[in-house]
Amino acid sequence: MKEILNSFTEAVENIEDDSTLLVGGFGLCGIPENLIKGLRESGVKDLTIISNNCGVDDWGLGLLLENKQIKKIMASYVGENKEFERQVLAGELEVELIPQGTLAERIRAGGAGIPAFYTPAGVGTKIAEGKEVRTFDGKEYLLEKAITADYSLIRAYKGDLHGNLIYRLTAQNFNPMMAAAGKVTIAEVENLVKTGELNPEHIHTPSIYVNKLIVGKQEKRIERRTIAQS
Repeated sequence: MKEILNSFTEAVENIEDDSTLLVGGFGLCGIPENLIKGLRESGVKDLTIISNNCGVDDWGLGLLLENKQIKKIMASYVGENKEFERQVLAGELEVELIPQGTLAERIRAGGAGIPAFYTPAGVGTKIAEGKEVRTFDGKEYLLEKAITADYSLIRAYKGDLHGNLIYRLTAQNFNPMMAAAGKVTIAEVENLVKTGELNPEHIHTPSIYVNKLIVGKQEKRIERRTIAQS
């Protein structure tokens, strides 16, 4: 059995200043929202956050931005976040924008123990500055290094007591690969079941990648609501 935590403050209490964190989710979908709130309450600062985006002004990783707890963001999309824009323009926040496919593959490679790989994405752009470019079969490719982190904070739909996890819909985009790329993985699950209740063929993250579990109710906010005209 994995360690089952009772509070989100306890779950993040060992995360120190200057830590590097992989944070799951796609927009506001599949984010470990309660673990993020636990980080805000902890007051830990100077964090490097690797995520698809940085939430919105009043939710998700936007809460940490608002509280000045992040020093660097590595993401593929800046999101709907005015505070993000303000901090970047004011020189208060370091940002590394990464093509989304490259970001996903860098994280996947980190979890798989692959140190680097070549990709055509970014060749001939500012992203290629200072990086090695090689030609294969007449086409140029850019060398990108794998990403790992001190901690991975992820969110799963179901987990069992051993830490096997299942994700739902869009939450599968980044959570599974991030779970494998952190030195310590903390999983926030919506439903915790007994070992053996999950179909082995449906498991996305095997328990070997998970260190701690905590059950949390999700608000599941919508990043941008679109309503059809009647």
